[in-house]
Amino acid sequence: MGTIEIRSISRVFAKNHAVNDVSLTVEDGDFLVLLGPSGCGKTTLLRMLAGLLEPTSGQIILDGADITREPSKKRDLAMVFQSYALYPHLTVASNLGFPLRVKGTPRAEVATRVEEVARMLEIDHLLARRPKELSGGQRQRVAVGRALVRNPRAFLMDEPLSNLDAKLRTATRQELTALHRRLGATFVYVTHDQVEAMTMATRIAVLNNGHLEQVGTPADVYDRPATAFVAGFLGSPAMNLLDARVDTVDGTVVVEADGIGGALWDGDTDPTDVTLGIRPEHLRIDDRITETRGVHANATVVTVENLGSEEIIYCTLGARQVAVRMTRTDTIVVGQSVTLSASLAHVHLFDRLTGVRLEWVDAATGPSELTAPVEFSAV
Repeated sequence: MGTIEIRSISRVFAKNHAVNDVSLTVEDGDFLVLLGPSGCGKTTLLRMLAGLLEPTSGQIILDGADITREPSKKRDLAMVFQSYALYPHLTVASNLGFPLRVKGTPRAEVATRVEEVARMLEIDHLLARRPKELSGGQRQRVAVGRALVRNPRAFLMDEPLSNLDAKLRTATRQELTALHRRLGATFVYVTHDQVEAMTMATRIAVLNNGHLEQVGTPADVYDRPATAFVAGFLGSPAMNLLDARVDTVDGTVVVEADGIGGALWDGDTDPTDVTLGIRPEHLRIDDRITETRGVHANATVVTVENLGSEEIIYCTLGARQVAVRMTRTDTIVVGQSVTLSASLAHVHLFDRLTGVRLEWVDAATGPSELTAPVEFSAV
């Protein structure tokens, strides 16, 4: 078992809330990624789970038992640090077996377990070496192996790939994902790298300034961001976000922004200031508009980035700039006037003040209005 319940956890440093009233459940077998920009509170939250920091308020429940005030050595949670934290004077075998020796595990059992984990991580040929004789990737495997050898209830990982180069980071990412599938264990993993989050996680928890913005599968948080912050943080380039206004014209709900507009739904709504969001891959460059629902705009190309298989086209739209991701054509040039469009299915609306996602409630199921649905709340 490895179910972790975080109940209204907060941590205050000198009156600053590093983590502010976060509630979250990590199910047994989850690979939960805590994602957010630097300083958002994700490492502070992880260190509270590990017992390295004491919460200012709230509870941490592990498999039904309250461990909020338990020392880290009694939590049965294994931590993998960003800096590896290997003992430089010990061999790989001794580093791997250290947690077991501290617990007084018989020597034969330690040796057996070390060999099993080393084979699993393909470092069995390195057991006689010391950390200074290993590459960054090999050191990372030893750090992970030292956690694995304990058979903990859950693994806590604090940006374990940040010290690796891009190629090795990709390979190690795949290894950790495969390892999670083999073990079926609970992982809580901290990163600011959205590629790591999207490719490794079963669920992502997005943090911002100590607050939990959204929890969901990678597809959930990318396709249906709960807030404008999540929409703008995930994606490269990020979602295009424009100040806009929703109103009713002749029985149709329309949206208008600087240089962009379109018809959305049949119905009636009060004038509302919103943030209009469209992901770059959902903007099309069209010669003509054929869809009756969606948004469209006339724009001017200012930059074309050739990424090999695709292009990122940056266009001016009124006083703003938007990005368009598309298959490489080599036909779009700087200075060209283009028509942009996006279908209704790819239009996102957020409350201008709160940033919360807005949805349209149809007259057949309830009042015709833009509303912030409860199902998109962070907790």
